Amino acid sequence: MAAGEHPAETRLIRPLGLIGRYGRWSLIAGLVAGLTLPDLALALKPWLPHLIAALLFVSAYRIGPRATVGTGAEIRASLARVLSYQLAAPLVALAILSILGLAATPAGLVIVLVLAAPSVTGAPNFAIMMGRDPTRAMRLLLVGTALFPLTVIPVLWALPAIPTMGGVLTSAGRLLAVIALAVGIAFLLRRDRPLPDGNRAALDGVAALLLAVVVVGLMSAMGPALQDRPAALAGWLAFALALNFGLQLLANRSDPRPDAGAAIVAGNRNIALFLVALPPEVTDRLLLFIGCYQIPMYLTPMVMARLLRSGD
Repeated sequence: MAAGEHPAETRLIRPLGLIGRYGRWSLIAGLVAGLTLPDLALALKPWLPHLIAALLFVSAYRIGPRATVGTGAEIRASLARVLSYQLAAPLVALAILSILGLAATPAGLVIVLVLAAPSVTGAPNFAIMMGRDPTRAMRLLLVGTALFPLTVIPVLWALPAIPTMGGVLTSAGRLLAVIALAVGIAFLLRRDRPLPDGNRAALDGVAALLLAVVVVGLMSAMGPALQDRPAALAGWLAFALALNFGLQLLANRSDPRPDAGAAIVAGNRNIALFLVALPPEVTDRLLLFIGCYQIPMYLTPMVMARLLRSGD
């Protein structure tokens, strides 16, 4: 035991560090619980904003302010990547889908909204579980969320299925406020003091547990669909797997300086943001996909670890 280390802290840090080391399996456990425990999923759903805020706090504290902010060149690179991911990509996809006559279909709507959404809050944790640098994913998460109220406007204006954008902007502003508060408090407490390896591993364990609980709430629509609409569930699941993993591989393979963190963000987007922002006639078409989308998202650390090239 290190000098000055409290025995109770040691008893807590060691098991959390063990959970962090095998965090990928915590994600699998969360997916299984989300599928098999629908009552628990519904009970957790109202707590999702609080759990996501806690996850952001843990991630920001673990990485620290200096590493997250980076240099001026890194900030400019993150800005350019966010604009390509959240503005250029959905507009190009929408143009192609419109030419094919698919823009107003559920699949076409999903593709455009996924591309228009900012990074999921768990992207830095996925990078950590893959043994990659989490700072780039964290930077893209922060920059992408900050710019989302601006980048989403032309996309929604061009989408034929979206009658209004006021709710989206309100929801984006709320998400931005939550992220600013959680990250700001974490950076204030951390102040870039070095973290002992044991504490860093314990924080990884806490993040893995939070991610496992969050996914249970996000999969509340999948349990009933498994019983009532298995064919529709299978179709949307195949689509979600192809879209998520395909976007990650495309971003990674087309980058002359491959970045695993950026590739993770390319495929794992916070499409659930639109659930509280768009009218029910639109969101009802998204619920099952959003539940299915959690599966490739939470399988990313396990499936993509060997497939993504990185300069880390």
